[in-house]
Amino acid sequence: MGLIEPVLTFVFGGGRNVVKETAEVFRENAEGAAQRAQDVQIAAMQGHMAEFRAQDRGRFDRVMDAVNRLPRPAMALGCLALFVSAMVDPVWFAARMSGIALVPEPLWWLLGVVVSFYFGARHQAKGQEFQRSMSEKLKRVPEVVDVIETLEGPLRPEVRSPMEDGENPVLLDWRKHSSEGATK
Repeated sequence: MGLIEPVLTFVFGGGRNVVKETAEVFRENAEGAAQRAQDVQIAAMQGHMAEFRAQDRGRFDRVMDAVNRLPRPAMALGCLALFVSAMVDPVWFAARMSGIALVPEPLWWLLGVVVSFYFGARHQAKGQEFQRSMSEKLKRVPEVVDVIETLEGPLRPEVRSPMEDGENPVLLDWRKHSSEGATK
């Protein structure tokens, strides 16, 4: 006993656990890893929440959104107007298309870049706004489910299996009719 006590005191004494500390050199502490993973997850969720927080938009932002909605319908309606003008006055249309044929190719490339960046940026901004609104709506799902369950609770009819009474009524009817046919 005299030799074991100093050895155990050395290994486990003084609030330390030498075996645990040595093992942690070779293997990660599972509790510490779980805590760090949770901290990372919480930080990511808080960053995500801050990114998608609803923002108050002023009059200027709403007006700019309205103006930004004009180019796509204008281009679609303009294309349809070109088809109509080609049918109504082919000579006028041919003159305009001849002018477009004279536009240098680098200018077409520039137009493509401008239009692509415009619609790409708009698509990204609107996509993020949609995700933000969806996250706001998803927060209310449990509340809506509770309301639906409350409303349906007393009105939901009891669903009983026909087999609860012992037999299927259709099968009983068939047996009755088949036995009547056999006796005749």
